[in-house]
Amino acid sequence: MNTTFRSFLRRWWLLVSAHCDALLLAPGAYLTAAKWRLLGKRVRAKAQFAPLLSRSRHAYDLWVLWKGSPGTASEPGAPPIVALVRSGGSEDQLATTLATLAAEQVEALVISRERPGADLAAAAARIDWSEEPWLMPIAAGDRLSPGAARAYREAMRETGLSAIYADDDRCDAGGRRSVPHFKPDWNAELFGHHDYLAGSCIVRAGRAALTAAAGQQDWAAALVSAAVAEGGGAHHLRQVLHHRPSRPAPRLPLPPVPLAAHLPRVSAIIPTRNRADLLATCIAGLEAADYPDLEVVVVDNDSDEAATLAFLVALPARSRPGCTFRVLRHPGPFNYSAINNRAVGEARGELICLLNNDIAMLRPDWLAIMATQALREEVGAVGAQLLYPDGRIQHAGVVIGVGNAAGHAHRFLQPDDEGYFHRHALPQFVAAVTAACLVVKRERFLAVGGLDADNFAVAFNDVDLCLRLNARGWQSLYEPRAVLVHHESVSRGWDRDPVGAARFAGELAALQKLHGTDRIVDPFHHPELSRAAEQFVLAL
Repeated sequence: MNTTFRSFLRRWWLLVSAHCDALLLAPGAYLTAAKWRLLGKRVRAKAQFAPLLSRSRHAYDLWVLWKGSPGTASEPGAPPIVALVRSGGSEDQLATTLATLAAEQVEALVISRERPGADLAAAAARIDWSEEPWLMPIAAGDRLSPGAARAYREAMRETGLSAIYADDDRCDAGGRRSVPHFKPDWNAELFGHHDYLAGSCIVRAGRAALTAAAGQQDWAAALVSAAVAEGGGAHHLRQVLHHRPSRPAPRLPLPPVPLAAHLPRVSAIIPTRNRADLLATCIAGLEAADYPDLEVVVVDNDSDEAATLAFLVALPARSRPGCTFRVLRHPGPFNYSAINNRAVGEARGELICLLNNDIAMLRPDWLAIMATQALREEVGAVGAQLLYPDGRIQHAGVVIGVGNAAGHAHRFLQPDDEGYFHRHALPQFVAAVTAACLVVKRERFLAVGGLDADNFAVAFNDVDLCLRLNARGWQSLYEPRAVLVHHESVSRGWDRDPVGAARFAGELAALQKLHGTDRIVDPFHHPELSRAAEQFVLAL
């Protein structure tokens, strides 16, 4: 039996095994996905199959066989790469690491756990700094993929940054690989809460930088952080080049957000139609917000229920110092973008909070947290963590390209789940956030022309806004320390009629034409993660 045929059989055996695992783990969900596939609903079926298959222990084995086969070992090259290997664990682990480094023609210097300062000083004396080497801090037990050094050297020619990092996975003593970490491109906000570079990167650092790091308790992380700070970021190689027994964990629980000393006026804009019960809950949450200067602008789009009309008439009288209420009338067909643009034109706040009427607040500090983040020079739109009423995540940022459009990241996870390396629980830059609860500087909203009422009357207007803000250097930010409940589309309902479906199709086509969401890869996602699923799962 030749190698190609054996590989073919193993691939099919792994694929069938992954499907069997998915069926046993979640029979109801699996049969539902199979039903959609049999009915020809391929997109819907893929969206449901992807997270089910990824839970199988065979899924990554299949990916490795399919895409992650070993390359060819690197040859010596310039600039040289010097590995600083932190000792620890067993002698076998250290020997394994040194063997993979030797195979890659990477010089290795062992830094003991007991006397790292002295060993680093000795390493600094041994390194030929005239050759401008790059340093690779790794740990005993780590392995390099064949061709890793070559891939790093190719990246050196592409970037002017001082740090280059790669994807990695777990590897046990027997060499079996699992739990891949397909990382985002450089994300400074995420890096502040999860060091996803150390141990799977190289840095361009001189003798002085190495000597300075030697005085730190975690010298490897200090060396990486200094290189990142010097270069203003890091270059991402979207390849699994490191196989590791363990990796740094995110820094959880999160510390409180240091609130801005001066919080400017926020204008909260709430489009509404009927459903006074939902609006009353939202208004009560705003009244309870711990915020010094809040203007609430409710924009009524043809409400005709007596209870809602009475509520709106009485609303301005609830104004008090620090929290005022206004009601605007906006008759005619529902156009979310036009409604909000009009209200922003009349708002008096330095910050704008776009808010759905079906939002409920859990804690009084949510607005101060989001406002503080929106005041940062590099930040555009700030989004909150939104939960369904049953406690599962509804929104933890938006990923471009999901469904060839855009999808809510980590949807349906429980907040306490590990998820994908706790990404849903960490502040980070994202491609976009939802306008169900979004805070942005008014001047920046106006600078990009507000929401696009012509192309995005209902859907994707927030995604389009965020992408235009990003293009101006004002990056969208997901802030999980602001947590609210969202009764998604309760007051409007879903557009399942032919007119609504046609409108949605037009908005989807506009999003793809203007922003290429049917072909680009979200820089904070990864091409090896499924575009069919809103949860971060392996693409098979």
